[in-house]
Amino acid sequence: LSLCFPQKLWRMVESDQFRSIWWSWGGKCVAINEELFKEEVLGRGGPLRVFVRQSMKSFLRQMNLYGFTKMQGDVERSASLPEFLAEEAAASAHSKILYYYNPLFNREHPHLLEKYMEK
Repeated sequence: LSLCFPQKLWRMVESDQFRSIWWSWGGKCVAINEELFKEEVLGRGGPLRVFVRQSMKSFLRQMNLYGFTKMQGDVERSASLPEFLAEEAAASAHSKILYYYNPLFNREHPHLLEKYMEK
């Protein structure tokens, strides 16, 4: 059983295995440390490979295809301490942090993922 893109993304954000992607803004947005993501996720090969295509451009195309919109990172700081510390650590490492929002992708409402199966 293969997972669709949003399901894979959900599992990654929920997993402690990845340091390059996390929930931000109270679970309403996905934050991605672009450089670390390229290395940690897109750089995986063989059976550990997460996505078929391994370029950032392809990954962002998938984000757009599934209705994610890019947000400005400085609009609002995360309220929770772990999110804040992750964002601070990423910022201090001079990494580019990308923020994406999708109303169907919310930590508090995992049932909304089912909407992707209907399409």
